Amino acid sequence: MESNGQIKKLWIQAYNSADMAKKDFVGEFYALVNPENYSIDLKMEAKGGQGQGTSSKQVKFSFKQPEEFTFEFLFDNTGIIDGKPLKDGIHEKLQELQDLVFKLDGKVHEPRHVHVIWGKLDFKGRVTGMTISYKLFKADGTPIRASVKVTIKKSIPEKEANAGDRKQSPDLTHRRILKQGESLPWLCDIIYGDPKYYIQVAKANRIANFRNIPVGTEIYFPPFTKSEA
Repeated sequence: MESNGQIKKLWIQAYNSADMAKKDFVGEFYALVNPENYSIDLKMEAKGGQGQGTSSKQVKFSFKQPEEFTFEFLFDNTGIIDGKPLKDGIHEKLQELQDLVFKLDGKVHEPRHVHVIWGKLDFKGRVTGMTISYKLFKADGTPIRASVKVTIKKSIPEKEANAGDRKQSPDLTHRRILKQGESLPWLCDIIYGDPKYYIQVAKANRIANFRNIPVGTEIYFPPFTKSEA
């Protein structure tokens, strides 16, 4: 760390739970080169409505979507950056990062929770996408430089969510139209803060196969107690 307490290198920690307790710590990863920039995407879900006797639609707030954090950093084995080429090349380091933050955990069959720290940046969530672009190669085709674009969707532990925005609480009722690329567990994670509610939601909507819901289907998300997840 620097003298002012800020992290010199972008630091990724991985945990088996959203609470990120010490006992759930899995591993960590430091970027070789810090990102040149990063972005945080903020979105509100809204729906259109039209008042009686009016000619224009009124946009109504539905709920706030989780923030998305995107950054891109470099893997390099040329030795130009730090004078220390990786003995095993970049494939092993890329696989190390992928296994840590993107691979499904064998015990819970879900990706791990990550904590990204860099200077004043402090972001917690789950990796939802990784794009690897190979930039430079040896004569035999072995890649020696690559950039990795990582997208992380913010997640908040249940005890923190309950103390904050109650719009996402499972004791409130929601209705959603299923869009292309969405799934019932994903929507439950957005609305209730836990994907495990998909079984109860499927029953409430008489959905026999939650993996094969037609796009455009209206889904009712009823209130649940925490013990029903």
